[in-house]
Amino acid sequence: MGLEFHAWSSIDEPAASLLDAAEAHLIDLYGPRDSALRPELFCPPDGGYLIGWEDGQAIAGGGFTRHDPTTAEIRRMYVAPSSRSRGVARGLLAAIERAAFAAGYERAILDTGPKQPHAEALYRSAGFSEIDNYREGRSRGSFWGEKPLN
Repeated sequence: MGLEFHAWSSIDEPAASLLDAAEAHLIDLYGPRDSALRPELFCPPDGGYLIGWEDGQAIAGGGFTRHDPTTAEIRRMYVAPSSRSRGVARGLLAAIERAAFAAGYERAILDTGPKQPHAEALYRSAGFSEIDNYREGRSRGSFWGEKPLN
């Protein structure tokens, strides 16, 4: 059985644990945050969350939230440390893009921080073009990107 991605409720396990792990990873990198992202933001119809499964194990998760009526923001992509450097993140990103497009979004945006150069390289290689900080200064990011969905 290979790697498969499936939509999942962001408030149920194992999605909740993957979101907690993503948040803990960000805290490890950048320190305490003002507030954690509410899992409900990933719920349909405005959002979605996907889990990457391999051999019955949830090894990755990530989703999208509504930024505006035509734009989804890709958020909280996380791959378990034991599954990194095998293309899982690239597969997860593509699955999230497909799910956002299926939900009616025309464009995806995302951001990443200076301590995540591998994420920035992934996003650039996946076709995300650099844009201005869309968070109006409320981000610790160093790269903000956009990509048309189709």
